[in-house]
Amino acid sequence: MKVSILGAGAVAFGSAAFLEQAGHSPMLWSPSGRGTRPFASGAPLVAKGAIELEFTPRVAKDCAEAVQEADALLICLPGFCHKATMDAMAPHVRENQPVIISSHSSFGALYLSRLLAARGIRAPIIVWGTTLTTGTKSDETHVNVISVRKKIDVAAVPQSASDRAVELCTHLFGDRFVQRDGLLAIALSNLNPQNHLAIALLNLTRMERGETWGQAENVTPAVGRLIEALDLERLAIATALGIHVRTVKEHFSLSFHVTPASVSDMNQEMHRSGRGGHGPRTADSRYVLEDVPFGLVPTARLGRLVGVPAPLHEAGIALFSAAYGRDFTQANDLLPALGLESLTLDQLKALARDGAAVD
Repeated sequence: MKVSILGAGAVAFGSAAFLEQAGHSPMLWSPSGRGTRPFASGAPLVAKGAIELEFTPRVAKDCAEAVQEADALLICLPGFCHKATMDAMAPHVRENQPVIISSHSSFGALYLSRLLAARGIRAPIIVWGTTLTTGTKSDETHVNVISVRKKIDVAAVPQSASDRAVELCTHLFGDRFVQRDGLLAIALSNLNPQNHLAIALLNLTRMERGETWGQAENVTPAVGRLIEALDLERLAIATALGIHVRTVKEHFSLSFHVTPASVSDMNQEMHRSGRGGHGPRTADSRYVLEDVPFGLVPTARLGRLVGVPAPLHEAGIALFSAAYGRDFTQANDLLPALGLESLTLDQLKALARDGAAVD
């Protein structure tokens, strides 16, 4: 299948390498154009680690070409790029053309659903709770793939398209998809924001000073306990909604192929095996700039909507806002576009189940 990947970061490169290795035909599009410029000039994409592959991917000259040339679309961008990317792609999406969001954040699928509905278009929007690969870019053409996840939670908008979504994702990426109870389950299945809250908050000076530091190595018992406490808040919100989501311990075990234990112990096992990775070397990291406004803020708001307080999530938002001198509750451009604050719980559930109505 022809799959256009919207993005040019480590996840996009890892996903492209996986698709190429699986016999599909990936095309890359970068919103700025910088991330794909070497490939447009004929340079190969080189993947190392969990995927070993060298190939030259196809490159789209613009978003319209990326959409028009694809059987399916895969969004692999930070949350703060989702709205602008959806605005760019929505005019070109075809009837029934699948769109996969890897990984979904901040109810972005509902925003895209509204854009398509305004055109009279119905298309399955497939949402993942996490990414296919983890890793880092070592330079503009090389990606170090640390891990290919064994399990990925998936759902679709509308929810009636979920079976088709699993079939498509399995065809493209293999038998690793676990169907969840709709978009709200996926909204609570992305564990990066809560995990990165603990990791970044308790290692912030390392990030500010540009130090090279081992991430898993520094998920000490204190950091691990904070992650586990944040996870209890997320699980309580899921319970109030009547949905089942994976625990953070299950996440680490399945994502990084380690023996189930405490969060700290699993991270130390990753470190000892050489798969612990490095933490951010700058305070201008997606761990904060993306995960706080597009991860923690929506989770905290969902908690308030169902009457389940999330004081640690709320404290994290406040602490990072104070440390960075900016209000991260105002840094999310998707929630205002959706009018989430004005939706009742029943309205949100209906929108998550059915998507926006097409006239």
